[in-house]
Amino acid sequence: MTAMKDSKKFFIVREDMLPASILKTARVKEMLAAGEADNIQEAVDELGMARSTYYKYKDGVFPFFNADSMNILNLSLLLQNHSGVLSAVLNCVASLRGNILTINQNLPLHDVAQVTLSVNVEEMDVPVNHFLAELRHISGVINAEIVGKS
Repeated sequence: MTAMKDSKKFFIVREDMLPASILKTARVKEMLAAGEADNIQEAVDELGMARSTYYKYKDGVFPFFNADSMNILNLSLLLQNHSGVLSAVLNCVASLRGNILTINQNLPLHDVAQVTLSVNVEEMDVPVNHFLAELRHISGVINAEIVGKS
């Protein structure tokens, strides 16, 4: 297989196999992203590394996240503004072994609230269409649909 001149190879390497400079570079990037350090100088000082070392490796060190191992559905629901409707939805998700990651509910308008849920369905024992059917059969659920998947 011939590689293009500009293409780059990537490797997955266990953390304990990496040199300290690479690990510290990754940690600086994490600190900056999480707001644990206000700037590069503060982060490298805290880790005891040279700023030049960070700049040497920063464009080649990336965090690894395996999105293939996650199965997240983003759902949009229209719910009647009655006590217990959202609770019934959440109980349904839990009973089917779904794991709710985020909930966002808008203020009700004309007695209807729009709710978005992010649900990890990795552990669910039922197909997605069955899951949606179960949600739609809950009293007070006007509509339930998938708006995204990650």
